[in-house]
Amino acid sequence: MKETKGSEGISTRLRRIAKMAREHPGWVLTTLAHHIDMDLLREAYRRTRKDGATGVDGQTAKSYGRELEKNLADLHERLKSGRYYAPPVRRVYIPKDRGKQRALGIPTFEDKVLQRAVGMVLEAVYEEDFSESSYGFRPGRSAHDALSRLRSEVMKMRGGWVIEVDIERFFDTLDHKHLRSFLDERVRDGVVRRMVDKWLKAGVLERGVIRTPRSGTPQGGVISPLLANVYLHHVMDVWWEREVQPRLRGRCALVRYADDIVLVFKHESDARRVMEVLPKRFERYGLRLHPEKTRLVRFERPRGKDDKGGGPPGPKSFDFLGFCHHWGKSRKGNWVVRQRTARKRFARSCRALHIWCRNNRHLPVAKQHEVLSRKLLGHYSYFGITGNYVALQRLWRAANRSWRNWLWRRSSSARRSWAWFNALWERLPLPRPRVVHSIYQLSAKP
Repeated sequence: MKETKGSEGISTRLRRIAKMAREHPGWVLTTLAHHIDMDLLREAYRRTRKDGATGVDGQTAKSYGRELEKNLADLHERLKSGRYYAPPVRRVYIPKDRGKQRALGIPTFEDKVLQRAVGMVLEAVYEEDFSESSYGFRPGRSAHDALSRLRSEVMKMRGGWVIEVDIERFFDTLDHKHLRSFLDERVRDGVVRRMVDKWLKAGVLERGVIRTPRSGTPQGGVISPLLANVYLHHVMDVWWEREVQPRLRGRCALVRYADDIVLVFKHESDARRVMEVLPKRFERYGLRLHPEKTRLVRFERPRGKDDKGGGPPGPKSFDFLGFCHHWGKSRKGNWVVRQRTARKRFARSCRALHIWCRNNRHLPVAKQHEVLSRKLLGHYSYFGITGNYVALQRLWRAANRSWRNWLWRRSSSARRSWAWFNALWERLPLPRPRVVHSIYQLSAKP
């Protein structure tokens, strides 16, 4: 989406806020609300997705935009006067692995716009404070940057020990009291903080009943990832940089993408010391580490007997952001860290394609091809990294197989011969696997 002249002015204003935060890292900011004016609300509206599901009021982006200036002016007045009421979010469920479901909250469209506006101001402040080891939901940073950083650190150490950190239901259990204390250290603007409190206390509408949460971030809210980053910045990043790293013997690194955290150590003794205190650190702030998914992994570079698959026993791979990290030989015969699609994520993708083909097998073939192509290209855009081509090819074959099988199982009158299928593959081929992200280009980024 192209920026307008108004959005360029907003960018300049946000850069001024960022400059002030950068030049005065110890300041507690008490006057930020005046930046949330009509221009900022217009820009927030422009940046808000227009195709999302509706909230409890049923209002769409299209209907809100018919009288945009009037609606934004009313929103601005309610914000300044303190009369804005944070409506409850509508709860829906999306399927997970093994028949489980994940709860998702859908705010109203107007609430999304205001959360976007407040989030833009807070982001300008906190982007100057956040650690270089944090990558999740931050401008100019991506999951692939986090993966590249992790691979680079492990390669520099020539392997070591890895702690996979898994926080149980983080977005649901985040403690409001601790979050407010963290915000107090940087932002005490009354209007902004009042809005954050209203979002934290906003109810959840489920089956006609509104429940008020006592913990967690606004479900599905635009501002939720930022508040989560503020929380883990204090709980994990600052603690790691100020208290943990100076006390360790060897090289170490932290890579965090939202609540997905990996710690890498050169020495086993350092890793075990941190592994011992890590649960206590999180419990202090109302969080709990998953006892099975949080684990210490031996990830030393293979040598000696390891070249033939021998060597000391123990896990030699770990998962992060949907990729399995393991040691493998390069074309030149050197040991390098490879990243392939994690087994669970691969199985989930195959299952999703199979189910879609089953449920939509009676659509026109051209329409099926269009949707399947879009799904595969979306998969390649994330998992298409250097060294992962084999997994991409396996998924492509699985998609072709599922599509063919469910087309074959149409009504008997619609069944076709192998010649018909071969002609279809030539006329409407599914997009072949492609490497979108080069690890060499990612590692060269500043």
